[in-house]
Amino acid sequence: MKNLTNETADGAGEGVAHVATNGQAADDGKPIIRICDLHKSYDDLVVLRGVDLEVKRGEVVVILGPSGSGKSTLLRCVNLLEQPTGGQVFFEDTEITAKGTDINAVRAKVGMVFQSFNLFPHLTAKGNVMLAQQKVLKRSKEEAAKVAVEQLTKVGLAERVDYKPSQLSGGQQQRVAIARALAMDPHVMLFDEATSALDPELVRDVLGVMKELARGGMTMIVVTHEMGFARDVADRVIFMDGGVIVEEGTPDEVFDHPKSDRTKDFLGHIR
Repeated sequence: MKNLTNETADGAGEGVAHVATNGQAADDGKPIIRICDLHKSYDDLVVLRGVDLEVKRGEVVVILGPSGSGKSTLLRCVNLLEQPTGGQVFFEDTEITAKGTDINAVRAKVGMVFQSFNLFPHLTAKGNVMLAQQKVLKRSKEEAAKVAVEQLTKVGLAERVDYKPSQLSGGQQQRVAIARALAMDPHVMLFDEATSALDPELVRDVLGVMKELARGGMTMIVVTHEMGFARDVADRVIFMDGGVIVEEGTPDEVFDHPKSDRTKDFLGHIR
């Protein structure tokens, strides 16, 4: 799909595309993420009921569904922020659900952006982007600072690298969080309702950055309620409900020709 526009505000998307493929090998047809019969329960509450999903390199997969459908839990199981009750998750042919897997090494390659920004309030934007580089990637202070400024510039925050979170809008804080994830040279980016905590006028800036990442070939799994973004950017749209994948297909297939009555009902309520 990816018939992307250039709608980005105050330079939010400028320059992202040429770095978005960090860690991306040539497409060999193999999935970079493979989820097999995934289950997740919390005592008697069953959240995921045997989900199977493959994501190819460079693919943008958007997951839709009502609250409680399991979509965010599925995303968090990809890097074991949630421990599955059953099933397997493979990342680049390594089963990360297997005992003895170095999950921290895997997480270093999987960037994640949450609904909440999770920035350190006492650090500047640059400091927030530098920290994980130094702690996890063991980059020098000088190298981490250079990368931080580069990534903040690419998300349109060149003039705000020395601002603390309290001095930034919500949309700007979320772009700092995206820059922080990109600074780790991720092979995959996960977005969990990245715009849902933002005022409507701030959403466009963040979506602009995400569109540019998709344009640049970054593998992305995005949980969102932004239907326009899903239609414009996704290679594949997945609709979940009740802990299972109800329907999946291209944006045209899911939005314009849904097969499931449950999908039709959901889309009818949000249009």
